[in-house]
Amino acid sequence: MNEKAGLYFHIPFCKSKCPYCDFYSVKYSVPAAQQYCRALLEVLRQYNGSFDTVYFGGGTPSVMEPALLGEILQAAREHFDIAPDSEITVECNPSKDLRGAFLQYRGFGINRISLGMQSAVDRERFALGRSAGRAQVTKAIDDARAAGFTNISLDLMLGTPHQTLASLDESFDFIDKMQVQHVSAYLLKIEPGTKFFDLRDRLALPDEDTVAEMYLKTVQTLEQIGLAQYEISNFARPGFESRHNTKYWRLIPYLGIGKSAHSFWEGKRFYYDRDWQLIQDGDGGTDDERILLGLRLREGIDKTLVHKPYRAYVAMGLMTETVQKIALTPQGMLVSNTIINALL
Repeated sequence: MNEKAGLYFHIPFCKSKCPYCDFYSVKYSVPAAQQYCRALLEVLRQYNGSFDTVYFGGGTPSVMEPALLGEILQAAREHFDIAPDSEITVECNPSKDLRGAFLQYRGFGINRISLGMQSAVDRERFALGRSAGRAQVTKAIDDARAAGFTNISLDLMLGTPHQTLASLDESFDFIDKMQVQHVSAYLLKIEPGTKFFDLRDRLALPDEDTVAEMYLKTVQTLEQIGLAQYEISNFARPGFESRHNTKYWRLIPYLGIGKSAHSFWEGKRFYYDRDWQLIQDGDGGTDDERILLGLRLREGIDKTLVHKPYRAYVAMGLMTETVQKIALTPQGMLVSNTIINALL
């Protein structure tokens, strides 16, 4: 497949640490951000490549002064071959008034916004450590549209404290009303080293069966309102699938720059640690990776990749089979780790 690579920048700054988050992040300050960007630009210049997606993830990229993101993007355009029709995404937290930032982002050529909503129910958002309520999420979406953005994604979390099947409907109604182009719906995982891990016995979490029901309901309801599932956790209107993230699952090369940023580049996997040390992580692009990553996609994988029996999963309704491909059903995606491990 002759497709250009993806370029990822990790921006590790946050206003505060969410109790469920185990990603690398640090408290934001202007001097720290300026110093980090200088280091990031030095690393950028060590590579060459052609890209048609750029993604600013974090952390919370929108906590930084917009001019710094503009500086990084300009340096990338000067040093790399960045296609004119590139998808350029920035992750944003609606707890900050983003109206002015959105206008600047559009001026830089950023054309996709990913908003950390998590839930449209204020009680659930606040339990996740988010300071912005539904009204601020609404304002952020409206402001993004007013600035000219026509590709907006919302994050939705499933299985969170106080969440119920009924309250989940409130988030679906909000998504439908806002008519966004994309939703990423993640199951909450309680990770070691987070505040939620310390409080895990006291959290008002739905049970496993309810969470499974929430997931299947999410797939069904988002489909009904025009957002088709194309990956385990991702849903989009036709033509608005994340071009950048899809590269990860299809094993198209991507270059990650920043502390804790991972790459699949020139057949190798590597990442930068929290001290900017480059850590080699072996070869990439193996058949096992094609199975592991490709089965995340609703389109599935070529059957010739799999050399172990799989038809029992088809009979159970956990997989579908066509002449050329096998793929997980939504029910199969709930137990994807078990199925994929059996096929490797």
